[in-house]
Amino acid sequence: MLGFALGPQATASAADKPSVELSKSQAGKGGSVTVKGAGWRPDTLLMMLVCGQSEPGKGVIGGTNSCANSEGRAVTTDKKGAFSKKLPVAEPPKPCPCVVHVATVTGEKSQVDAAFKVAGHPVKPLPEQATGGKLSVLTDTRLEGSSSLLTWFGAPPSRTLVFTVGNVGSAPVKDPVFQVGTSHGVFAPQWEEQQWRGTIAPGKKAQIKLPFELSAGAHGDYLVSLKFGEKVLAEQPWGVGRPWGVTLFWILLCVVVPAAVFRIGMAVVDRLRPNRRRTARTGRHRTARLAELTERLPKLRLPQGAVAADRRTRPPRPGPSKESSGTTGDPAATSTTSSLPWFTPDTDPGAPAGQLSAPSDNSPTKGNT
Repeated sequence: MLGFALGPQATASAADKPSVELSKSQAGKGGSVTVKGAGWRPDTLLMMLVCGQSEPGKGVIGGTNSCANSEGRAVTTDKKGAFSKKLPVAEPPKPCPCVVHVATVTGEKSQVDAAFKVAGHPVKPLPEQATGGKLSVLTDTRLEGSSSLLTWFGAPPSRTLVFTVGNVGSAPVKDPVFQVGTSHGVFAPQWEEQQWRGTIAPGKKAQIKLPFELSAGAHGDYLVSLKFGEKVLAEQPWGVGRPWGVTLFWILLCVVVPAAVFRIGMAVVDRLRPNRRRTARTGRHRTARLAELTERLPKLRLPQGAVAADRRTRPPRPGPSKESSGTTGDPAATSTTSSLPWFTPDTDPGAPAGQLSAPSDNSPTKGNT
């Protein structure tokens, strides 16, 4: 009766275990294989990869660095936890034996490896792994380092993961290879192998420092994970500040470039349009030149006969009295000293006093007044 009672539960437990089936066990580069799965959690996002240097019972040695990540495919299970999707065949960076690696992206970790052969890809035996040694993190992990001025302008932020491990196994661990992964948001960690040089004897401990860096311009909340073998030893959150120098650069670029274009345009317009100040200065200069030339021109003079005739035809003007003026009443003297208001007669230095000089050849004739 006890056997009959436990039989259905054991069968159900085996049926709920995640499983993967391949439509073919071998394919060449450029082909495809259909991957079918069952027993997974409903509505779960899975990642499918072709990985080298791995076997179903030993897992993927080297993590996702041994897989063809660029040709991977994502698939979501249905309400019953099943899926079916084609996966393109690509050559992994590590030699075979190869597998089709299916693992969950979010939630509880689950993974299944199915043996697969990539035709034409080199095959090498798996690297030997030391058995008996087991590392455990004894202290909390911490991040050492600080951001520089270049990081403020978008350079890749870098830190050093510091932690202390102890060998709780029965065999020494020589030159252990750790994996440091960084994840942002809901994305899966990007693992990078870091080898520590040294030997940790059974029951001993050692401080490990592993440097790593993010991509250029990275900012936000990141999660740094440490893994040894297939076990995640520790996780450390890291808040990366925004590179405000890049933002400031783009703001200045958006302000300076339009201002420079505006200044260049105004300079071109100022060169092409007429200059009012230059025109005004040229006008004043021309006026001054004309006045100077007018002063240098010879003055016109009337002949002596025309001057005398003009005086005879004019009515006499009342002149100042002799007492006030102090001059004599000689009409000849008056006639010789008076002249037209707009003409100035010339006096010949060789002629007697009181006699006008004869008109020159260039003077107008008597009829021209």
